[in-house]
Amino acid sequence: MRLFALLNFQHVMGYLFVGLLVLLLFGLGLAYSHLHTPDAARRMETVVHRYRDDLASRNAPFPLVMLLIIAGTVAWGFFYILMHGLLGVKI
Repeated sequence: MRLFALLNFQHVMGYLFVGLLVLLLFGLGLAYSHLHTPDAARRMETVVHRYRDDLASRNAPFPLVMLLIIAGTVAWGFFYILMHGLLGVKI
């Protein structure tokens, strides 16, 4: 139990603020960053399929943020297993 109850509230607000900030940065990264290929501009504008209510599907380039997150997850998993094996810690 904490001496001051307000400290718990401050920690929760700090966690929520950081979580919302990460979500905002992730959304901006998805919206404005993609792998630039010679045909990327054409793929961003070309409509592949139209659905009802004027919804359109595009074959847009893969977002750079998603590529970095996937690569970071794979690297973290590899080094996590490697370091646990080298240090002799049971998983």
